[in-house]
Amino acid sequence: MTSTGARDSACVAIVGSGGAGALTAGSILLEAAGKAGWYGLMTRSVGPQIRGGEAAAFVRLSTHPVECIADRCDAVIAIDWRKADRFADEFALDSGSLLVGDPRGGDVPEALLRSGAATAEVPMKELAKGIEGGRPNMIALGVAAGLVGLSTELVMAVLEKRIGSKGAGAVAASRAAVEIGLDHAQRIGRPIALAAAEGAGHGRWQITGNEAAGLGAVRGGVRFAAAYPITPATELLEWLTPALAKVGGVLVQAEDELASVNMIIGSSFGGTPSLTATSGPGLALMIEALGLATASEIPIVVVDVMRAGPSTGIPTKSEQSDLNIAVHGCHGDAPHIVVAPLSVSDCVFTTQWAVHLAEAMQAPAIVLSDQFLGQTLAVIDPPAPVAFLAQRRVPDAAALAGYQRYKLAADGVSPMALPGMAAGQYTADGLTHNEKGTPSSRTSDHRDQLDKRRDKLTGFAYGDHWAQIEGDGDLVLLTWGSLTGAAREAAQRLSEAGVATRLVAPRLIAPLQVDRLQEAIAGRRVLVIEQNHSGQLYRYLRSMCDLPGEVRTLYRPGPQPIRPGEICAAAQAWRSQ
Repeated sequence: MTSTGARDSACVAIVGSGGAGALTAGSILLEAAGKAGWYGLMTRSVGPQIRGGEAAAFVRLSTHPVECIADRCDAVIAIDWRKADRFADEFALDSGSLLVGDPRGGDVPEALLRSGAATAEVPMKELAKGIEGGRPNMIALGVAAGLVGLSTELVMAVLEKRIGSKGAGAVAASRAAVEIGLDHAQRIGRPIALAAAEGAGHGRWQITGNEAAGLGAVRGGVRFAAAYPITPATELLEWLTPALAKVGGVLVQAEDELASVNMIIGSSFGGTPSLTATSGPGLALMIEALGLATASEIPIVVVDVMRAGPSTGIPTKSEQSDLNIAVHGCHGDAPHIVVAPLSVSDCVFTTQWAVHLAEAMQAPAIVLSDQFLGQTLAVIDPPAPVAFLAQRRVPDAAALAGYQRYKLAADGVSPMALPGMAAGQYTADGLTHNEKGTPSSRTSDHRDQLDKRRDKLTGFAYGDHWAQIEGDGDLVLLTWGSLTGAAREAAQRLSEAGVATRLVAPRLIAPLQVDRLQEAIAGRRVLVIEQNHSGQLYRYLRSMCDLPGEVRTLYRPGPQPIRPGEICAAAQAWRSQ
């Protein structure tokens, strides 16, 4: 709360049938709020249908940076109520919430009314019909903007930018619809008391996690990508296509996931840092090729934007359930790198770091993002640039004399000759080989190469990037990936309530930094927090290191995200026992 009594954060949802424009209205609201100086994010919740279905935009606005959805929704604005009951668990309503809907858009779902939220009616469809080219979603946008106190000028400026190319008629129709919505917000008379934004928000970015991951890849030196479209990773590929062209690179759409991962192995073998992006089902298809890249020591990056599984699961919803396959999925002993970005902003750094690690150690790297990070649109401060770039070790003239591609180097990384390099020819395949690359069935060659591939990863100096550690309390909130923002917010609340708390969020999942993790949690109570059905992180940690005696877990599957209040409640309940 601010000194004036106004809150520093508020959440508004805009919901409608698929194609009604709820997501468009939400994104315009967020952009206008960013121009007003607020921070914020918009998460999307849609059905798995290709056409139709349901859609909701959850827009959280704040006077400070935010990385998770709010505990509760202040207002739900329904273009229509049809299928809105499918979001009942996600709205998190209470008696202080407001439900605004079109009386012609169906009845308010009983599950929402049971919250005790107030209701108001705005005939969006009828009002839109009175405007030539008018659309109900623009009226919903006006209502939302009016409730949070956005100025008409800022909303109109974003409208002009977004739809100006459609002509003056489209702009005029949208302006008229927004103005009607603003007027009805005034009539409702239940403004959301959000504190005024500080500054004008100049220089901030509006970006999704998928776009941020693409930027990190390009900054890291990736110049070739091959991929097969899959929800929710496709936007990363769409962003990369023009971005790579600007820096002399290229993206190829492959016929399937098997082709895409083998294409990037071939490109990297030729000397070009390469990447593919997929989701859980696609990663499963790539596992054999990841073993090939490990055995042949060819660096590649695979971004897995996780979704609810198993099998097809819920393609449009988030879940942290691919950790097991990412860490343990390869056949045989196949050490590789697994990293996880901790926020939308951190998708830039972590993906760039993954490229660097893959190239430096000549190994596959998996980036575990998820639907929440990948498709969340956030207003953020620009992330600070980092200095490292992909640097591949190639042989010099001395190394090419009697060249041994898989020489047992002290740090496990042997120079990798490029095709066409004189005296640098070698065989790169999945067979066990000797130092020269010649296939071998000798026990000593098999053991030596297994040791080489393991030791180069475990002996690498990862620096402080391995984890985010904040605070010095006796209670540790240990989490990873997209839940870091919710855990950070919970830690702040707990500290304000007198519960000294430490946040530990590993960015490097494999190889796990066991000694450093144990040092970070030693002598403390630990609450392990994750978004999957079986506690995969907790079980992984238990298999790799000794956890303190006082350890509890908070885990459940998606699609409903774990929110800060849920984490606080779990911590407080433990403390009171």
